Amino acid sequence: MDYSQKIARQIASIPRSGIRDFFELVQGREGVISLGVGEPDFTTPWHIREAAIYALEKGHTSYTSNLGLPALRKSIARYVSEFFHVEYDALTEVLVTVGVSEAIDIALRALVNPGEEVIYHEPCYVSYSPSIAMAYAVPVGVHTRKRDGFSLKPEELAKVITPKSRVLMLNFPTNPTGATATREDLEGIAKLCIEHDLMVLTDEIYSELRYDATEEHVSIASLPGMKERCVLLHGFSKAFAMTGFRLGYACAPQPITEAMMKIHQYSMLCAPIMSQMAAIEALENGAPEVAKMRDAYHQRRDFLVKRLNQMGLECHSPGGAFYTFPDIRPTGLSSKDFAMRLLEEEGVAAVPGSAFGVSGEGFLRCCYATAFDDLKLAMDKMERFVGRL
Repeated sequence: MDYSQKIARQIASIPRSGIRDFFELVQGREGVISLGVGEPDFTTPWHIREAAIYALEKGHTSYTSNLGLPALRKSIARYVSEFFHVEYDALTEVLVTVGVSEAIDIALRALVNPGEEVIYHEPCYVSYSPSIAMAYAVPVGVHTRKRDGFSLKPEELAKVITPKSRVLMLNFPTNPTGATATREDLEGIAKLCIEHDLMVLTDEIYSELRYDATEEHVSIASLPGMKERCVLLHGFSKAFAMTGFRLGYACAPQPITEAMMKIHQYSMLCAPIMSQMAAIEALENGAPEVAKMRDAYHQRRDFLVKRLNQMGLECHSPGGAFYTFPDIRPTGLSSKDFAMRLLEEEGVAAVPGSAFGVSGEGFLRCCYATAFDDLKLAMDKMERFVGRL
């Protein structure tokens, strides 16, 4: 049977994740130092794990409301008010999802009609363009530049807006570059969104992991006139080191939350109750551990940026997340060739920048959610490799 004729066209045309393709090559290799998968190397704090264990011991193994546990939604609304400075009704404007990935998927399907355009900034997380395509929409990437710290500039956004533009996707701090956005730029972006009647999906999963103490994280949803046109996406994987709990949430005006809930209701039904109960503990009592992990990432960031620049791979200092994005173009190698040779010759795994869109070519994503001793050894090996080049 010719299965190529049986697979839906919009799925057949979507490439596999460049991250996962690369790391399939790493599997089974001995002694590889991974600077690849964007996952905290910290174990979920004990008191959060204990909350999940206690939930099981108490027999909390049932379904929850499609929207999520009321107690969790109240904690989320309180946390979002304090941290993001946006007020949401816990009962009607908060939806608990199976990770932020599900929230992105159902938000796009709830907001976009076939053939409409969704704008996003590149380099970006690998799922954005495929998620747009799977919603039968048209992905429109805006290239960001090293000289701007890979932040999205309003004037660059303005160039790609058309009558078919429906949604703008933002991710600050950004995976894979660690880019952050200034209040001034966000105000310019917000003005364009209001002028052109764009909805905004703002993925702020790395918002707690910012390193400049003089700059508070600013959510575009908190700016005047923007709450009503934003879906604020957040979760527990990165700052709270809860990747395996698979828990995220979306905050949006009630009609949008209701539309997203319909899709969630018929596909996922609800997020796991044990994860939801652990998340309540994380929001209520997890701030000290988040601060400790952020301080450790900060130290690692400074170390990596210094070493990469010293070996001639120019690297901006990322304002958030836990990635560096050095420029490897002076070596004369493509991103993929550099990453493959680094793996083969030195046993260091990092992700080619091209995995994050065409504007990522010429760069390399190095994740510093890795033990400090491993980072030191990885930098020594990379410096040796670059020296040979």
